[in-house]
Amino acid sequence: MMNSADTPAEPVEVPRKSRKNNPEKTREDILQAAVAEFVQQGLSGARVDAIAERTHTSKRMIYYYFGSKEQLYVEVLEKLYGDIRRTESQLHLAELAPQEAIRRLVEFTFDHHDRNVDFVRIVSIENIHHGEYVKQSKAIRSLSNTMLHSLDDILRRGEAEGLFRSGLDPLDVHLLISSFCLYRVSNRHTFGEIFQVDLSGEQVKQRHKQMICESVLRYIQP
Repeated sequence: MMNSADTPAEPVEVPRKSRKNNPEKTREDILQAAVAEFVQQGLSGARVDAIAERTHTSKRMIYYYFGSKEQLYVEVLEKLYGDIRRTESQLHLAELAPQEAIRRLVEFTFDHHDRNVDFVRIVSIENIHHGEYVKQSKAIRSLSNTMLHSLDDILRRGEAEGLFRSGLDPLDVHLLISSFCLYRVSNRHTFGEIFQVDLSGEQVKQRHKQMICESVLRYIQP
């Protein structure tokens, strides 16, 4: 006969700790989880359910903050582009001599792309969509135009001092810098396999960083 000591105890429901009401942190956590999901699955394959699981929240909460998966993706783009542009603004390029300012900008771009593979992958994904979602963001255009104005100021200062040739287009210089820095990350697996080179190797990275710095400086000199 089973006595009271042998009777299985009924499960006791442990009350969940209430979340602190911190909308900004909740929003940021969702954005971080969304970056990982979009990078791994692309826009089409990404699931709001998976993002909810990553953040231990609900789809309803995500839709409350962002409205739709597409709008969340736009805000992921704004976050990643915003991160690089805000960091660029902290380089104090206007305080440097023109040649040193260009070198610092090139080195920063190289290092940023090398360390932020998620940014490079999201850019690649957005190009698959023909820039359809970037065009919806005034913030990305505004931040990027601010960067171009800063680069133009450096080029004009260098031109006035006889260090740079005249008539340089800051967009062309930006494209020259970005194309090399982004390509070596976006294509590192195919390029590395075809040519049997490890683009993540420290010696290779330092050689490439020096190469792009010299290439840009030689292009803009008189």
